[in-house]
Amino acid sequence: MINHPSQVIAIGGASGLIGKALCTALERDGHTVKRLVRREVKDPEHEIYWKPSAGEIDAESLRGVDATVHLGGVGIADQRWTAEFKKKLHDSRVQSTRLICETLAAMDEKPRVHVNASAIGYYGVRGDERIDESSPGGTGFLADMCRDWEAATQSAWESGIRVCQMRIGVVLSSQGGALAKMLTPFRMGAGGVLGSGDQYMSWAALDDVVSAIQFALDHDPMHGAVNATSPQPVTNREFTEALGEVLHRPTVLRTPAFAVRLAAGREMAEEMLLGGARIYPTRLTSEGFSFVYPDIRDALKAALA
Repeated sequence: MINHPSQVIAIGGASGLIGKALCTALERDGHTVKRLVRREVKDPEHEIYWKPSAGEIDAESLRGVDATVHLGGVGIADQRWTAEFKKKLHDSRVQSTRLICETLAAMDEKPRVHVNASAIGYYGVRGDERIDESSPGGTGFLADMCRDWEAATQSAWESGIRVCQMRIGVVLSSQGGALAKMLTPFRMGAGGVLGSGDQYMSWAALDDVVSAIQFALDHDPMHGAVNATSPQPVTNREFTEALGEVLHRPTVLRTPAFAVRLAAGREMAEEMLLGGARIYPTRLTSEGFSFVYPDIRDALKAALA
């Protein structure tokens, strides 16, 4: 919950999984939400036109906004990572972030804070190394993309706007994202460990991600990178066992690494499915943020309730 009363908050990516939940939470708390939309504006009081691919945004409608959040970007696992699709993934994040941040930086009356999505892909594949915000970035497509994504907020920061880059982990919700895709095979008893199962999965319940964004909006000392992940990362094997228990389904099947690479493509398989990173939300916990669902079983039960 944001303590600053009756704020006007503009949201990019408002139609996505996190965006919808965030808009609902903010409006429930009495704030006015203005959604950035790529179509013709139907409700000028609550919508702002933009088209990032064309560099277009209605800057005048951002006047008087107290805070901004940008969560947009093409779904990372929507299809195999061809060269064309990787460019689409990169540009959908970097171009839109650069557009909104440069627009905010040029305004006479700027919002006090901008919260921008990033991702734990920033850290690359790191085995069982303990990672937090002080850790250096990794290598690979996701790491490079996240670096560019975060760098695109620089203009807003240099103009005096407080900027938070939320490095979001695997978001658990039955309404979308990775968990929603897993439910059918697991319910059919076909869920199981991927590869060795030793790779770490840094995750967070949807409600906790939304609360972390609200915390970042409200907590004036917070800026820079913020890991939005549970303080209890798990291995793929631990996650598989927990989901099986919650669904009351067996998880004895194992998908060998070569089959994962064949199905997803080598690059996506290595960076997202067979590799992982053991990430901790040190910034959030040190600043007093409390997770409602730090435990994987409690989070899964809540997501599937």
